[in-house]
Amino acid sequence: MGRVVKKIAEGRVLVSDGAWGTFLHQKGLKAEECPESWNLSRVEDVLDIAQSYVDAGADLILTNSFGASPLKLEGYGLEEQTYALNKSAAEISKKAAGNRALVLGSMGPTGKMVMMGEVPPQEVYKGYMEQARGLADGGADGIVIETMSDSEEARIAIEAAKEATVLDVACTFTFSKNQDGAYRTMMGTDVAAYLEMVKSAGADIIGANCGNGTAGMIEIVREIRVIDPDIPVLVHANAGLPVYQDGKTVFPESAEEMASQIEELVAAGANIVGGCCGTTPEHIRQIVQVINKLK
Repeated sequence: MGRVVKKIAEGRVLVSDGAWGTFLHQKGLKAEECPESWNLSRVEDVLDIAQSYVDAGADLILTNSFGASPLKLEGYGLEEQTYALNKSAAEISKKAAGNRALVLGSMGPTGKMVMMGEVPPQEVYKGYMEQARGLADGGADGIVIETMSDSEEARIAIEAAKEATVLDVACTFTFSKNQDGAYRTMMGTDVAAYLEMVKSAGADIIGANCGNGTAGMIEIVREIRVIDPDIPVLVHANAGLPVYQDGKTVFPESAEEMASQIEELVAAGANIVGGCCGTTPEHIRQIVQVINKLK
């Protein structure tokens, strides 16, 4: 049992952090620029984002490494820096966390469809191993494989992280409600099939992120708990469903609206609650207040 699962085993609901990309762009990240490159070139700016979530009261913060797999980095000519960018990502978040929070190293999709044979599975495995090793060496307390829709890629990522590290590994998929009311990934995987795969691959924590506001996540967690009442569940909800306004995508759910649904999310069975797109330190601050009252 690693540090993250141990915390959950103490009976506490943990609060995670919120969006990162929005704030990188506010600090000047250009559309064509690699966000993870800032882990070496703009360390203080990345640290400032991590620190804002720790100061908001988060128990867990992520790392600026979502797209730091070699297959994703090669689009920027940075694949040779995979280990260094991930190690620095973890070191930055660890510095912000101090002894106040734990750090989950973020690993996202490679952008290649393994199920469709776009890239050899061995190459994906090797890349995720290198990423996980960098995050672990930088001081991460756990790994979160997030925003996944390709079951085969997720399985490879879990197994690679398990081989490369001794850390707790979480894996979250992105589900959308289809016309018949069922939640499925973009690749058609339903909640039951997702659970079967991630558990057989060795994930310690499961759940969902992105794609839904808190209301949708409550339904997904209830579905998970019917199948498995015990495994730790992590939820990173968007600040509502996206709306296109004035030429840009907006996430409409205020901090108050999001926080007002957290008690129901916890009652459904979530062990870790935090945010994804559109969520800010203020959202996290208000979620922390709700969780503290629940205690």
